[in-house]
Amino acid sequence: MNTILNVGIMPREQYQQRLLDIAGGRYKPKPNEPKIWFSSIKSLSAVLSDHNVKLLKIIQEQQPENLKALSEISGREVSNLSRTLKTMEHYGIVELQKQQRMVKPVVKATEFAIQYRL
Repeated sequence: MNTILNVGIMPREQYQQRLLDIAGGRYKPKPNEPKIWFSSIKSLSAVLSDHNVKLLKIIQEQQPENLKALSEISGREVSNLSRTLKTMEHYGIVELQKQQRMVKPVVKATEFAIQYRL
């Protein structure tokens, strides 16, 4: 099943003003607007780098049971995977399911729709 994550790119100052306008009742977000915003294309590309997209494909196709298994499959250190996946979880791209003393990564977003605000 493909899940589309709607993300936006907006400079931090504009995003902060947007939040203030929403909180003050001056702006109501439309249903199709992104829920997740990056401050720049650079920050988005750091999260969705080629290296990280390959990692998402591995998780989706191999469905590793834990980070150790993912480390063996991907060739990346567990500590590196943990940081990367926590960042991706923050943006709603993956879910880290705690199972007893282990963490199972699960891909939540398989497609990305990007809106860019000037």
